[in-house]
Amino acid sequence: MNSTVSLIAVALVSVVTVTIAINGLRLSRTTGDFYVASRTVRPWWNASAIGGEYLSAASFLGIAGLIVVSGQDALWFPIGYTAGYLMLLLFVAAPLRRSRAYTIPDFAQIRFGSRGLRRLTSFLVVVICWLYIVPQLHGAALTLGISTGLPGWLGSLLVMGIVCVTVLAGGMRSITFVQAFQYWLKLAALAIPVVFMLLHLDLAGESATLNGAIFDQAAQNGAAKGLYYNISLLVALLFGTLGLPHVLVRFYTNPDGPSARKTTAIVLGLLSLFYLFPTVLGILGRAYTPELANSGNADATVLLLPGRIIGGAAGDALTAIIIGGAFAAFLSTSSGLVVSLAGTISQDLFRGTVRGFRISTVIATAVPLLLALGTSSFALAGAVGSVFAFTASTVCPLLLLGIWWRGLTVVGAVSGLFAGAFSCGLALLLATLMPNEPGSLHDLVSQPAAWTVPLAFIVMVGVSIGTKDRIPARVDAVLARLHVPEQLHNPAP
Repeated sequence: MNSTVSLIAVALVSVVTVTIAINGLRLSRTTGDFYVASRTVRPWWNASAIGGEYLSAASFLGIAGLIVVSGQDALWFPIGYTAGYLMLLLFVAAPLRRSRAYTIPDFAQIRFGSRGLRRLTSFLVVVICWLYIVPQLHGAALTLGISTGLPGWLGSLLVMGIVCVTVLAGGMRSITFVQAFQYWLKLAALAIPVVFMLLHLDLAGESATLNGAIFDQAAQNGAAKGLYYNISLLVALLFGTLGLPHVLVRFYTNPDGPSARKTTAIVLGLLSLFYLFPTVLGILGRAYTPELANSGNADATVLLLPGRIIGGAAGDALTAIIIGGAFAAFLSTSSGLVVSLAGTISQDLFRGTVRGFRISTVIATAVPLLLALGTSSFALAGAVGSVFAFTASTVCPLLLLGIWWRGLTVVGAVSGLFAGAFSCGLALLLATLMPNEPGSLHDLVSQPAAWTVPLAFIVMVGVSIGTKDRIPARVDAVLARLHVPEQLHNPAP
């Protein structure tokens, strides 16, 4: 692998990203520009930007690595990631846009009129975003270390430095252009190497699947999971998508509810197209880099395949393209998370000013960088899957019941958030301490969504029924705003 070519790819992506962000600075003047791009982002732009920030290190590197290790069980990840957006389309997109909120805590206060619930929601958003950023920085460290031989911490520092600059430049307005560009860059960065590797194998008379033999390979190291684990994973991915702060905030940037639904429909198509390529790369990895399954470094599969299959200058060039796309993945997802974090922190601590947004941006980038530098990398898709389980157990029930059930009370919402956060957090902590042995309870705690998500819903509903005399007084007006089309609220003269 040619480290010079790899460094050039990283530098090009970094320069282009900063240039686009600085262009956004010309257009960002108001508070609305920084927080929600003044709610003027059209569906195609917004869909590309969502694809840019949603397709993280777990998608770009992690899925192929999981396929190498776990085989067909890993396919639940792209299925769940994509199907989660269908849930967004059906239940959340349009009502959330009509709420007129800037952030998820804003929505909680509008719906319930409670400062205490708002603070609790803000805390959860901060925790979720920081936990989600750390795997992106681990991915950047892995990529830079493998491709250039430089210390991995430089990759984490580079990503957070660029993200801080781009978000400071113009907030949501700037990163919308950046993320839209980065979706198409990431797609090309996987599609081009896949096409060339498949053509090379075909011309050489070799089989991409070793004549089907890879489909008979068993999962490595006991990585095959049982029925419970796969069902729980799917629950986490489907419901967790509904609670991701950096994804939900993008719906606030659409002009109205119908455009939010159209955006979500386009995203479904963009995600389906993208996930074809990590899946192919995972299959190629099982055939041509099988040793990675036992190395603990399977996330490097995508980076190593061009050199293994093609080699030479052509292999280096394709690897450089992949590295550029990988850094685009780290940058786009991290920037979306930082904007969501900065908006939440600024609203609660700095009265929602542009200056407060910029101070919050520095805080939002510094903390996860320190966490990433102080921890070691582990399977990217698995790490992100744990965050999905946590969001599915907390923010998701609050949104679904808050949007669709009149009877949800503040006490019920707070109780359910505590139940979901405590049970899921404790389970994931126990998973790190418990040995992963056949017949143990490890699957029950390492993938807890199958029981923590129902628990959160049951507690919210049960406590709300017991405190039904405390339903917020303005609930009917708020629900009307969420569900009645904008044209009926503001009919044309």
